[in-house]
Amino acid sequence: MSDDVNGVALAVFIFFFLGVTVMGFMAARWRAAENSENLDEWGLGGRSFGTWITWFLLGGDLYTAYTFVAVPAAVYTAGAAGFFAVPYTILVYPLIFTFLPRLWSVSHKHGYVTTADFVRGRYGSKGLSLAVAVTGLLATMPYIALQLVGIQAVLDVMGVGGGENTNWFIKDLPLLIAFGVLAAYTYSSGLRAPALIAFVKDALIYLVIAVAIIYIPIKLGGFDDIFAKAGDALSQTNDAGKPRGALAPGEASQWAYATLALGSALALFMYPHSITATLSSRSREVIRRNTTILPLYSLMLGLLALLGFMAIAAGVKVDNAQLSIPQLFEDMFPDWFAGVAFAAIGIGALVPAAIMSIAAANLFTRNIYKDFLRPDATPAQETKVSKLVSLLVKVGALAFVLTMDKTVAINFQLLGGIWILQTFPALVGGLFTRWFHRWALLAGWAVGMVYGTVAAYGVASPTQKHFGGSQKEIPGIGEIGYIGLTAFVLNVVVTVALTLVLRALKAPQGVDETSPEDYTADAGDPGVAAELPPATAGAPGGH
Repeated sequence: MSDDVNGVALAVFIFFFLGVTVMGFMAARWRAAENSENLDEWGLGGRSFGTWITWFLLGGDLYTAYTFVAVPAAVYTAGAAGFFAVPYTILVYPLIFTFLPRLWSVSHKHGYVTTADFVRGRYGSKGLSLAVAVTGLLATMPYIALQLVGIQAVLDVMGVGGGENTNWFIKDLPLLIAFGVLAAYTYSSGLRAPALIAFVKDALIYLVIAVAIIYIPIKLGGFDDIFAKAGDALSQTNDAGKPRGALAPGEASQWAYATLALGSALALFMYPHSITATLSSRSREVIRRNTTILPLYSLMLGLLALLGFMAIAAGVKVDNAQLSIPQLFEDMFPDWFAGVAFAAIGIGALVPAAIMSIAAANLFTRNIYKDFLRPDATPAQETKVSKLVSLLVKVGALAFVLTMDKTVAINFQLLGGIWILQTFPALVGGLFTRWFHRWALLAGWAVGMVYGTVAAYGVASPTQKHFGGSQKEIPGIGEIGYIGLTAFVLNVVVTVALTLVLRALKAPQGVDETSPEDYTADAGDPGVAAELPPATAGAPGGH
C-alpha cells in the first residue's frame, strides 16, 4: 500500500460524498410534516415509509461499511469461518417474521419509539426498561465507531491524510470532515436523511459487488485458480504449527460456527437501530413484506464474502486485515471504478452511523431523560434533547476511534453483541406472553450480562490478553461456542426459575398497559397513536 494519493479515485469519492451530503440536507423537506418537533417525525420519519424505502433503510442499516470491510476480511484471515455471517442472516428473517409485526403494531398503538418504551409499558417496570435502554446504548456506541473504521480503511488505501508521522490533525482531518457533515444533516433531517441516502448507498454496493464478482475472477484466472490459491495460502502453518484457516470449517470448529451464527441471528434485531428502521414503516404489512425480500441482501453478502478469497489469490499483503478489500479494489479496478467502490464503502458508513446515533439518542431521551429526569417533557423538548444527544453520540464514537487502537472498537463491538442478546427475553418474550415476571427478567438480564462480560474478558488472542474474541468453552458441554449464546441460555434459565418462585410468592407483577388486540393492530385502526395529537401519542401510560 502506497502513501501516494490516488487522485482519480479520490475525485470520484468526493463527487459521491458531496452528492449524498446535498441529499442529506434536502431530506429535511422530503415528506415533511407540518409539525416536525416530535420524535415520531425526527426520529422515525413520521412512521410513514413504505415497502421499498423501508427495505433500503433496513438494508442500509444492517449491511454497513464495516460489514463490507469485515466479512471478507474475516475470510481473508481465516477462510470459511468468516462465512458465518451468511447463514445467520438467513436464519434471522424467518425469526423476525414472527415478532416484528407484533412489535410494530403495539408500538404504533401506544406511540412507543424504542424497545425500552415497550418493555416499560408491558411490564410496568422503569427499572427493566432502563436496563434495556442502557444495554442498547452500550452496544450501539462501538458499532458507530466501527463505521469510522470502514471509512478510515478507505482513506488509508487512497493515501489521504499522509503517513504515520503526519500531524494528527492533518491525518484525521478527512475523517473529521466526513463526520462533521454527517452530524449536521442528521441533526437537521433526522431519519429522513439516511432513508434517502440509503438508495444511493445500496445501489453503489450492488453495482460494486456485481462488477467485482465478474471482473476480478476474470483477471485472476477464474474461480478454480482463486480457490486453489486461497486453499494453499490458508493451509500454511504459523509459528505454533496451526494452519491459518481452511476453505471449509473443520469438525472441531462446527460448534463455534453454529453457535455464533445462531446467537448473531437472535441478536441482530435487538439492536436499537434495527428497531428504529422497523418502526419507521407505515404498516405491519410493510414489515411482513420486508422480511420476505430482505434475504436478497444475504445473497449479496455471500458474494461479498468471496472477495476475501480473491484478496488472498491476488496476493494482497496488508498488516491490518480490514484494509484487504479496499486494497484489492485499488489493485484490481481502474482508478475511476476504485473510487466508486470506495464511495460505496464510505457512504455505507454514513447511513448506519446516522441511524445508530438517532436510535441511541431516542433511547436516552425517552427512557432516561423523560422517565427519570424530566417526566413532564413536551414532545418539542424531547426532540431537542434527542438531536443534541445524537451529536454527542457521534462525537463520542469519533473520540473513541481517534484516541484508541482500532482493535479496542472491534472488541467492544463483539462485547456489544453479547450484551444486546440479553434483552431478547424481555422484548421478544413480552411480545407473546406476560408470564415472565419483571424482576425475574431483570435478574436473568444481569446474570447474562455479568457472565458474558467476565467470559469475554478471559479470552486471549495472539495480540491481546483480554477481550481477544467472543468464543469460549461451553460449560457442561466442553465444546467451543459463542459466549453470547451461552449467556443467553443462563439468562433464560434464571428468568424461568425466578418467575416460578416469584409467582408462587405472589410478588407484584406491575401494570400491563397493553391489551391482546394491540399486537395485531394496523395503521388506520381506531385509537392508534398516529391519529392522536403528538403530546398524547408520546405520553407513557396514555392508553
